[in-house]
Amino acid sequence: MKDVSIVFPTYNEKDNIRPLIEEVLRHTPAGTEVIVVDDDSPDGTWRIVETMQARLPQLRLIHRTNERGLTSALRAGIAAAEGGIVVWSDCDFSMPPAKVEDLLAEIAAGADVAVGSRFVEGGGVRIIHGSGDTLMAYLMSRTLNGFVRRVLGRSFHDYTSGFIAARREVLARIPLRGGYGEYFIDLVHRARKLGYKVVESPYLCVERRSGVGKTGQRFGDFIRKGWKYVWLTVKLRFTRIR
Repeated sequence: MKDVSIVFPTYNEKDNIRPLIEEVLRHTPAGTEVIVVDDDSPDGTWRIVETMQARLPQLRLIHRTNERGLTSALRAGIAAAEGGIVVWSDCDFSMPPAKVEDLLAEIAAGADVAVGSRFVEGGGVRIIHGSGDTLMAYLMSRTLNGFVRRVLGRSFHDYTSGFIAARREVLARIPLRGGYGEYFIDLVHRARKLGYKVVESPYLCVERRSGVGKTGQRFGDFIRKGWKYVWLTVKLRFTRIR
């Protein structure tokens, strides 16, 4: 069994995927496997991964043509992973690959789950003037996190991170649920309630390097996705976790 598996769910990330894979491998232990789960990107992201496999035997591709969605892509990557620790993040460099080292260090120090957090001391979000993508993501995260913390408890700070390292046994016990980013609230809350050690490691979220963000840039995008987070949070508040 490998020590670490990195899962990258991709859709139209052709300009980011090659440097992302190369950089994350520089910051992870020898033998780390990288699994790219691509939802048949029209820009050919999966083709780039295919060409890289000849020189990177630890690189694997799951090219999905009949299924879509972030959570289902992560589930597919986790199911295929051979590592005792599974890591995933966005694929646009907004979550710096070098910070994976910090997450793995937290696991090595005894954590069961390590979350890259923008909202603890030392973390933050760099908003670029004129970048609606960065601004909308920040506003959505701040607003939703404020609500979730008020309902589920203030001792955790970044319920919408999506940047995480977790022991395999945690993910086996707590399968991912949900359609988009709300899966993360569910995972963190259940892990904490079940007694796993969940820690937050600060990082600075930056603008995506290339391409278009999936969060959306209009208030309607906030409402369309945000209500699922709100509904799940209320449901978890009154659900017994076991």
